[in-house]
Amino acid sequence: MHQPSSPILCSFPNPDELVESLAQFIIQAQKESIEKKGKFTVAISGGSLPKQLNGLIGKRGIKWDKWQVFYADERIVPLDHEDSNHRLCTEELFSKVPIPQQNIHTIDYSLASDPEDLADAYEKELIHEFANKDSARFPVFDLILLGVGPDGHTASLFPGHELLSEEDRWVAEIVDSPKPPPQRITLTFPVLNHASRVAFVASGAGKADTLKEVLDTPEVGLPASRVRPLSPGQVYWFVDDAAASKLEYPKTPFKL
Repeated sequence: MHQPSSPILCSFPNPDELVESLAQFIIQAQKESIEKKGKFTVAISGGSLPKQLNGLIGKRGIKWDKWQVFYADERIVPLDHEDSNHRLCTEELFSKVPIPQQNIHTIDYSLASDPEDLADAYEKELIHEFANKDSARFPVFDLILLGVGPDGHTASLFPGHELLSEEDRWVAEIVDSPKPPPQRITLTFPVLNHASRVAFVASGAGKADTLKEVLDTPEVGLPASRVRPLSPGQVYWFVDDAAASKLEYPKTPFKL
């Protein structure tokens, strides 16, 4: 039986070096995935993460036409709303690179009046991409990119919420998010933990206490510490030294 793998922590002196190394990591993950199966499936969260992907802009070796992009979570707001993860990702990255629009999978906001229907429709987007192409019961993303909130939440999986125990659905709705806006959809832990790679990105001293609790005391059970992909999957933490300043968790030198 496959066991969860321990996180690999890579810390960098400053945010610029973090962004550059993250870009190299993503490009290498893309290269391996395209060589293996002709495409690169990636899920992206919101928050500060999209801004940290700008190291990809202008880089050589990226085959944008092979990317299939999903959202690890999304707020149930219009796609051009200031709270939309899609709008943020578009402004920070997608509008600046030649990725085909049809390769970016957004929520269907016309279903916003019924969040469960909206989540089911988004799950069908994943089924269309992944079903019958993998022997696993859950989709196997090549890469999922996540952030972490001060409370240890990741995607839209919040401490103490009933969604933490979801075992069947790929995509679930949340209508009582403790962080506004209250209505969202999110990938579930079974999906996060079946990925080939998960990369958390965190920078700044404001994340130091959260990272210490997530990595040094995972038994507390914060949502971010529960992201532990099953072998051969792997979880990475890309952080700067300010965010890692209180950690006892061992660091691993970054190398491709």
